[in-house]
Amino acid sequence: MSTVVSTPSEKRVIPDRLGTPFKRIMSSWEVLLFGVAVLIFIFNSLASPYFLDAWNLSDATFNFTEKAMIAFAMALLVIAGEIDLSVAAIIALASTAMGAAAQVGVGAPGLVLIGTGVGLLCGMFNGFLVSAMKLPSIVVTIGTMSLFRGISYIVLGDQAYGGYPEDFAFFGQGYVFWVFSFEFVLFIVLAIAFAILLHATNFGRQVYTIGNNDFAARFSGIPVERVKFILFVLTGVMSGIASVCLTSRLGSTRPSIAQGWELEVVTMVVLGGVSILGGSGKIGGVVIAAFVMGLVTFGLGLLNVPGIVMSIFIGLLLIITIAIPIVARRIKAMSSK
Repeated sequence: MSTVVSTPSEKRVIPDRLGTPFKRIMSSWEVLLFGVAVLIFIFNSLASPYFLDAWNLSDATFNFTEKAMIAFAMALLVIAGEIDLSVAAIIALASTAMGAAAQVGVGAPGLVLIGTGVGLLCGMFNGFLVSAMKLPSIVVTIGTMSLFRGISYIVLGDQAYGGYPEDFAFFGQGYVFWVFSFEFVLFIVLAIAFAILLHATNFGRQVYTIGNNDFAARFSGIPVERVKFILFVLTGVMSGIASVCLTSRLGSTRPSIAQGWELEVVTMVVLGGVSILGGSGKIGGVVIAAFVMGLVTFGLGLLNVPGIVMSIFIGLLLIITIAIPIVARRIKAMSSK
């Protein structure tokens, strides 16, 4: 009886379906999105002679920095399989609280604490209803969206708060160095912080696990309810911080402040490659998506495109970015049969 011995040349090689690391990077959504951002930048440069001015580019960052601050926290929430549609209403309520405090002479540090604190309380309220009461987040946050903004309308009516302290203007209008505003620097710092939190900590791994399989995460010993509660609190706090920056930049408070921002924040998250179904996504993609949306809206503004057209564009962008991965999966499934 003879024994067949395989030589090294006869060993079967299993091909790497994912390709080399370079191919994986080049085929990633983030690289594709970065390419889109470059094309938009080039188009804007050719379409308007004012676009490449350093101060105009600095002004362009105000179109997305405040929304992106919320989007970082929202990205973690969506990855975990939840959503918060009350973020814009939290901004309105926090701004109303800051405006009321400014009327009685509260200084800039106190206003920052009030704005952030209101965001914290709103996030805790949402988190309690979802994690402790086991209510669907989309239903809860639609309800609190009406609740929070409704309170602002009751307090303000058709009036507006003004008279903020002069030093409060720094948070939304001040510059740290040359054309780099305080908001933009804060945006960069928060992007790094959230990237570390999601991609380099045990908490981030728990967020991914919950988003992929909530049921299995519980049996793995992950405190699912506590993690979700923390994520809602983070989203509330970031909405409060965004409210501080926006109110400071505008110098006034109206109950309609940040109207419709929840749509733009969700669009920014989904455009950044975060799956609306949960379980996948990167902060880097959200950062690039923020620049894409900021460049588009600023470029359209320079071309005097009406705001309603921008709203239509953002709505179509949200539908397309949600539809692309679903259609791609269906095409792949059909071709494999």
